[in-house]
Amino acid sequence: MRCLLVVLDGLSDCGHPQLGGRTPLEVASTPNLDRLAALGATGLYHPWIQGVALPSELAHFLMFGYRTEEFPGRGLIEALGEGIEVEEGEVVLLAKVLSVAHEGDLLVVKEEDPRVDEGTAHALGETLVPQKIEGVLLEFVRTEGLRGILRLKGEASPFITDSNPLYPGRPLLEVSPLEGKGGDPATLKTCRVLNRYLLWAFRELSRHPVNRQRERKGLLPLNALATQRPGMRRPVEPFYERWGLRGLSISSGAIYWGLAEVLGMDCLRVADTGDPSGDLLERLRMGYEAKDYDLVHVHTKALDEAAHTKDPEYKKGVIEELDHGMAYLLEEVAQDPEVLLVITADHSTPSSGRMIHSGETVPLLVVGKHVRRDGVTRFCEVECARGALGPLKGPELMHMVLNLMDRGKLQGLMDSPRDRPYYPGPSRPLRIMGGNGREA
Repeated sequence: MRCLLVVLDGLSDCGHPQLGGRTPLEVASTPNLDRLAALGATGLYHPWIQGVALPSELAHFLMFGYRTEEFPGRGLIEALGEGIEVEEGEVVLLAKVLSVAHEGDLLVVKEEDPRVDEGTAHALGETLVPQKIEGVLLEFVRTEGLRGILRLKGEASPFITDSNPLYPGRPLLEVSPLEGKGGDPATLKTCRVLNRYLLWAFRELSRHPVNRQRERKGLLPLNALATQRPGMRRPVEPFYERWGLRGLSISSGAIYWGLAEVLGMDCLRVADTGDPSGDLLERLRMGYEAKDYDLVHVHTKALDEAAHTKDPEYKKGVIEELDHGMAYLLEEVAQDPEVLLVITADHSTPSSGRMIHSGETVPLLVVGKHVRRDGVTRFCEVECARGALGPLKGPELMHMVLNLMDRGKLQGLMDSPRDRPYYPGPSRPLRIMGGNGREA
């Protein structure tokens, strides 16, 4: 069997007073998802600990059966997804130009995600030329708009705090060592160097002609650089070695492309066209037809982006759009006895309130020839809680996938030196004849 893993990024939500305390998924009309629920088993899932809000890249990393301590950092994943070559020992951070006001001795964020034309973004990005401080080379590589990657080459450490406070009204943060790293010379040096660089960037951007012109027009200046989520190359066991499955990701967005590279999965890079239902339908077709792979990850970001508008009714409408594309799963995929269909989300994205993501569990649906049918006929957060799968966490999802694909190993069997969760493992056969053609 093979598995089609459909991840509806940000599908789950919190309850909203304007929806009677229900979620957008609960109130949406989703006949296709509901019919799929009636064909299989349902449950709830969280990639780590219920109540903990996860970013998409870490949620996916955990969904694919890895541990938080193995995670190499968002900065690395996004850099790789953007096609930036990252060398061993190099630290890479997410970086963005934003608007701050000089209040006393603080730089207070006024706008965290300003929208500007490409010409303005290019001009400001060109100002941030590479700098060498205490032997560390800092280079800002713009990727899209005012966003980019900051590369630190030299004796640099990833064990540092963010400088971006994320919310307007808060000051830019001093970069400090993480707990337990205050005595590490490389970490202390990285903090000194990065803080100096951020102050240099503020001075250079503040006097840029673009900002002088913006101030004359009464617009907020784009005058500071803020960083977050450092990463660095580190050994990560390939997905195939960990789970015995050849993996493919069909996704749009640098973090999913970069994550596939880190995990040694193949990737089909697709683009969002503004038609969420049509995009999803095409990706589902591509995923089902990719028969050389054991697990195909099909991803859409449409619901996460809808939730970030902080409009529950709008998110409800996008859910209903995506449900149209699910008809293909009923007509083709669910009828194939050699396919295990898994539909879930990576995290909850609240469509009201201040939080970017939230920590509720997400609904989980599985259809396949070895799957128990549980009687649940509605795909939403509350109804799936009654399902036969119960609550799953972290790597339990991948163990369940192996089990329902009839590929799980009986615990205690050792057909390879390292204990693997799948059977057969990478074993060595006993040979009658030696290498010289004689009996061993």
